[in-house]
Amino acid sequence: MRRRPPASSHHEMEKTNGKHPPSRLCFLATLSAMFWVLIFYFHFAVLSNNPINPPEQPDSFHSISSDAQDFSKDNLQSEPLVKPYSKLSETHSAPKNYPFTRALRTLENKSDPCGGRYVYVHDLPSRFNYDMLKDCRKLSLWTNMCKFMTNAGMGPPLENVGGVFSNTGWYATNQFAVDVIFSNRMKQYECLTKDSSIAAAIFVPFYAGFDIARYLWGYNISVRDAASLDLVDWLMKRPEWSVMGGRDHFLVAGRITWDFRRLTDSDSDWGNKLLFLPAAKNMSMLVVESSPWNANDFGIPYPTYFHPAKDADVFVWQDRMRKLERRFLFSFAGAPRPDNPKSIRGQIIDQCKKSKVCKLLECDFGESKCHSPSSIMQMFQSSLFCLQPQGDSYTRRSAFDSMLAGCIPVFFHPGSAYTQYTWHLPRNFSRYSVFIPEDDIRKRNVSIEERLKQIPLDVVKDMREEVINLIPRLVYADPRSKLETLKDSFDVAVQAIIDKVTKLRRDIIAGREDKDFIEENSWKYALLEEGQRTVGPHEWDPFFSKPKDGDGDSGSSSAEAAKKSWKNEQRSHS
Repeated sequence: MRRRPPASSHHEMEKTNGKHPPSRLCFLATLSAMFWVLIFYFHFAVLSNNPINPPEQPDSFHSISSDAQDFSKDNLQSEPLVKPYSKLSETHSAPKNYPFTRALRTLENKSDPCGGRYVYVHDLPSRFNYDMLKDCRKLSLWTNMCKFMTNAGMGPPLENVGGVFSNTGWYATNQFAVDVIFSNRMKQYECLTKDSSIAAAIFVPFYAGFDIARYLWGYNISVRDAASLDLVDWLMKRPEWSVMGGRDHFLVAGRITWDFRRLTDSDSDWGNKLLFLPAAKNMSMLVVESSPWNANDFGIPYPTYFHPAKDADVFVWQDRMRKLERRFLFSFAGAPRPDNPKSIRGQIIDQCKKSKVCKLLECDFGESKCHSPSSIMQMFQSSLFCLQPQGDSYTRRSAFDSMLAGCIPVFFHPGSAYTQYTWHLPRNFSRYSVFIPEDDIRKRNVSIEERLKQIPLDVVKDMREEVINLIPRLVYADPRSKLETLKDSFDVAVQAIIDKVTKLRRDIIAGREDKDFIEENSWKYALLEEGQRTVGPHEWDPFFSKPKDGDGDSGSSSAEAAKKSWKNEQRSHS
């Protein structure tokens, strides 16, 4: 039924009353209209889940690819990048959006085995990696590195001379080959992604160790720094860099940190300045020896000769190391350092020569057995304890070869292992090693033999078992295959980087970044328990003091240690 037009109703009112309606009626109509306007405004402007002016997202977020069809689950792709805001109060501002929000949210997807573990790998120009391998003869002045680049960086297979090794999985691996081994292992990582917006970390496959190895001798600083400066320039132009200014990036170098920490721009100074570049300070660099006073490098194990292709290879080797008869109490393989008055190697060699329970391989004067993997491993396998003093720098590859043989390491400086490999070794060092301070040997002439004999046999047994259990995380698996249940050195390092970046992102969101971090105490922070943030006095402080006169472990002396390391490499191949 059609409603009567309003004009008709108004006309009838005029006929009935014969005059205009009172002004009070107009006033009521106006109030009614205003009431409904307020109702509609309240509904759309206040009760809506979306604020009137949502905060803008950072420009860098829009530049990251969101095409994740090949690398993430369907429900991850369908979720909004940022959750909708709840009702805003007058006392709380809108939550801030971060370009890494989506990457953090992959952790919430419990059905995704890669949630929170995705790694994005930069597709670097070949001059930063593969071209160096094509010119492999220039990677070392004294060693033909070409043969060591075979088999994905593991080198040529080792013959099982005297039954010292297993029949498979053993290679003549160069101690500085981590650059290529790690990069090839990354190709087998199960959670690679082409979508950087869901990446927990970003890998830079730059062969930093090989780069500096080409130019350390006889080249000016412009040549030595060229590739590092070029790399940083390339990275900073990438959209992935702008997400966190490089703090989610990491790279690997198979040399000691001092090769990358040139203090001055003098051609006579050592190394390049990669780790001192402002952009590189934001990245994490994995090296076989890190600096105790800097926060942008982290120690990872030297490569050993063992590269298992499957879990069973590791289990068989561990069982074999448990059953060996060890007829020597302790052993040492190395050369004295007569040009270093602080070295205790001379005293160690003297003590070993005088002991009936010590096995010695003197590596001076061209002793070939010191360069024979089978001779070295045979000695370690026959010893309960293996002495591991400092090399030219803090660390030695020998420490990992000895633990691979189930031999309990004896360290004389905390920088040789305890503050270096905090991702891979237990923080309670007494579980797997013996610590004898250098001054006990240097000044007090403590007997190593007597000190080791004081350890109860049941404690020795437990320590050896701990060392043998550590073997999987101290070796690099064959890059052409993958372990099933065990985590190797690569796996441990990648997860540690992911945990580091994830914690940093959460701290940024929570506004609790540590503004009081003292970089010179980096080694102390590495030893803190979960949740601890402040450092105090430590028993190892004297080992890491930085003398103002330069006569110590800092500055030029560290560079000198790196230079000596290269000279000894030259001597060993002469």
